[in-house]
Amino acid sequence: MLAPLCTAAVCQPAWSSDLGGTKFAINPDFAKQTITLAQVQKAIDEIDSLAQKQIDNGAAPGLAISVVFDDKMIFAKGYGLRQVGKVENVDADTVFQLASVSKPVGSAILAKAVADKYCTWDTKIADLDPDFALAEPWVTANLSLRDLYAHRSGLADHAGDLLEDLGWDRAHVLHQLRYLEPASSMRSKYAYTNYGITEGAVAVSKKVGKSWEDLSDEWLYKPLGMQSTSSRYADFAARPNKAAGHMRLDGKWAHRVQRMPDGQSPAGGVSSSVNDMAKWMRMQIAQGSFDGKQIVPTDAIAETHKPQIVTGSSPINGLPEFYGLGFNVSYDKHGRLLLGHSGAFALGAGTNVKMVPAEKLGICVLVNSAPEGVAETLANIFVDSAIYGKPTQDWATLFKQIFADPATLGEYVGGFGKPPTKPVAALSNAAYVGTYDNKYFGKIKITENGGTLSATMGNDVTVSLKHYDRDSFTFDMLRENIMSNNGVTFTMGANGKAKSLTIDTFNQDGQGRFDAI
Repeated sequence: MLAPLCTAAVCQPAWSSDLGGTKFAINPDFAKQTITLAQVQKAIDEIDSLAQKQIDNGAAPGLAISVVFDDKMIFAKGYGLRQVGKVENVDADTVFQLASVSKPVGSAILAKAVADKYCTWDTKIADLDPDFALAEPWVTANLSLRDLYAHRSGLADHAGDLLEDLGWDRAHVLHQLRYLEPASSMRSKYAYTNYGITEGAVAVSKKVGKSWEDLSDEWLYKPLGMQSTSSRYADFAARPNKAAGHMRLDGKWAHRVQRMPDGQSPAGGVSSSVNDMAKWMRMQIAQGSFDGKQIVPTDAIAETHKPQIVTGSSPINGLPEFYGLGFNVSYDKHGRLLLGHSGAFALGAGTNVKMVPAEKLGICVLVNSAPEGVAETLANIFVDSAIYGKPTQDWATLFKQIFADPATLGEYVGGFGKPPTKPVAALSNAAYVGTYDNKYFGKIKITENGGTLSATMGNDVTVSLKHYDRDSFTFDMLRENIMSNNGVTFTMGANGKAKSLTIDTFNQDGQGRFDAI
């Protein structure tokens, strides 16, 4: 899942703040609309042509775009194919997996729960879901809904994602988070956690007395008329008009496996079309109102748009950027609020929404391939063109550089590199066979079959081990965060039997060692 990307210049928020060590004050001249329909239409014409070029040049198999302006959807179109090797084209009703764009979509549901007084953003999770715990008792007792939705709980970046890759369901992943050592003190540091967002949503839905998926339908999708939108993978799988996920295979796009994100549905499990997303953008820009009906109270929706924590520095100008409550929050050089989020599945989704509420402008770009910056490039070029008449940056080059870093996608990079020319032989297989345990990840069972070692881990996931050098092996998987060349190193005991093993992909936070039992 993608860590949020904010790339607009940040200055002059609408309140005095010392976030990032800088004091800001709003520029009132840019709190109202300044652009015209003619400007927006010109930007649409340009982005329409550029989107088709992306398809023609093989940047993605298929994509779709919608644009809203002045509380109307003024453009929606699909490009390319739903799935390579088939003839069906993408259109404005094609359903895509949103990946992490699910976070801002779902934040409106939490805002309504707050408005309806089921909770506040500062309600303690312990009062909503007493069974949930983290490693530190004080944090467990004081962690709030705001902390989880702003990614400031102290959990490590992408905590829980690997457990999902190992086949565990939502309840198991959330339970195991109590065994992870904190990466920072609560509220001191931003770290992107899909399962932090998920726990916040689940805790509130328990208080309401409905499942998150039902709550999403009843409180948001149905009131907005988002008939092709769901927080259930089964609904996406059943759609006749849906976009398959694609990965690059030998330089060409191929559909390998479809991501099933139900475990972290509030953070990454929504599927929708650009026609439906236009309705959601209109509601956000109109401060919770849609077609004359207040879906979420204005004050409640506005709270989700406020900065909660600094996320880092802009790659453009070095100024601080922020995370709100499910949103990336930033400001342009004139002090205009910018809202958005990116989403990504390494197995085949790249998504982006970008809104400028003062200009009543928004764009949604959905792409059916592993992220390479196409969605972000198109969205940023469009907004620049609508407001300034031309792009302010070489967005394509910038996003190619950003997405070249595996950390952008939250990928866990392991492996030992190129195998040695003359590897040292392994000991007999019997030296490694056994059961090993890790409090967080659970047990791994190493077995031998026909002279080959296998590892069974997680919820009955079995992989073959390939010898690398002496007591080191590798294995391959095809999961969202665990793919090829994962390194396994056995530590031998005095009796000639392995006393522990460490999987480097699992050891990003120093908790990837499994002890023999």
